[in-house]
Amino acid sequence: MRYPFLDLSRTHAAYVDELKAAASTVIERGRYLHGPETELLEQEIAALCQVRHCVAVSNGLDALRLIVRAYVELGRLHRGDKVIVPANTYIATLLAITDNGLVPVLCDVREDTMNLDSSLIDNVMDSRVKAVMPVHLYGTPCCDNLLLDAVHRHGLLMIEDNAQAISAQAACAGINGTFTTGGLGHAAGISFYPTKNLGALGDSGAVVTNDDELAMTVRALANYGSDRRYHNIYCGLNCRMDEIQAALLRVKLRHYEAENDQRRQVAAVYGNTIRHRLMTPPTIFSSMRQVWHQYVLRVGDGRRDALRAYLHEQGIGTDIHYATPPHRQPCYSHLEHGALPVTERLADEMVSLPIASPLTADDAREIALAINRF
Repeated sequence: MRYPFLDLSRTHAAYVDELKAAASTVIERGRYLHGPETELLEQEIAALCQVRHCVAVSNGLDALRLIVRAYVELGRLHRGDKVIVPANTYIATLLAITDNGLVPVLCDVREDTMNLDSSLIDNVMDSRVKAVMPVHLYGTPCCDNLLLDAVHRHGLLMIEDNAQAISAQAACAGINGTFTTGGLGHAAGISFYPTKNLGALGDSGAVVTNDDELAMTVRALANYGSDRRYHNIYCGLNCRMDEIQAALLRVKLRHYEAENDQRRQVAAVYGNTIRHRLMTPPTIFSSMRQVWHQYVLRVGDGRRDALRAYLHEQGIGTDIHYATPPHRQPCYSHLEHGALPVTERLADEMVSLPIASPLTADDAREIALAINRF
């Protein structure tokens, strides 16, 4: 495969010696949980998201689960409450809600952002809806004045699923006055899954927030429910980040903006070069700062699979994010929802092109020209 969809060994090659040195430091120090690397990473991620608190946890799903659970423990959410979520998302968004005994309310998405359509929120509101969970999918921020108006009018908690857009900038300031994802709402869950722009070499995640009480509750819940050793104030979980993953993430954080800049260059080349009657490239917004976790091309006339097969023959890898939306999954077959025409259409048309380093602008141009020849 000349242009694999993603090759993490090639991505890490540029700074593999830094990663090895960081791992060796942790091994030699002998502190593998709750160590200095985790503490420093929390400070750095909090600064990146422009919030006061970061709690490093085991993965992105656990980050969202812990936020919802903490709000339940604090009495701000209750079992049976509803949470509005975009229908076009990875299943983890919904799992965090149902795992805590709450009910996801699916809302359709916009054609241009492929994110939650805030203009539809009032259509799915009822007295049991207590929160909204916007997803910054594919690296595009999901925040607009309609969303913020709904949050304020209905007194909703705004919990960001920021698994794919760390440090992206929205077109408008969130409830805290910042434009940076992770700090737009009341709390946010982050994923450091290896494929992310800022990915660990294993599973890791984080919770970020400006809420002091929420941060303390999440930290306790993630450590067996304890506020100090052998003193458990909650029936908690074991959702801690390993010290070695924190150390590796701190190395990758030094290269994070360069990775995002490279992805923006590739996205710009794709957008300027792909010219095919069946292809609809994603929108590049001048009003916001996208980080391009995925570059999702839409393919019309039912030709997506044919395009993928053709590109494979050309040595170009692709993927689909996501072929089966959550409401079509067997585990959520019981979930009631209204019409979701945009989500349904996207699921049948989307294909993701290579975008991660070490792909160059010249590589992207070759891929785009191959698509034009399809």
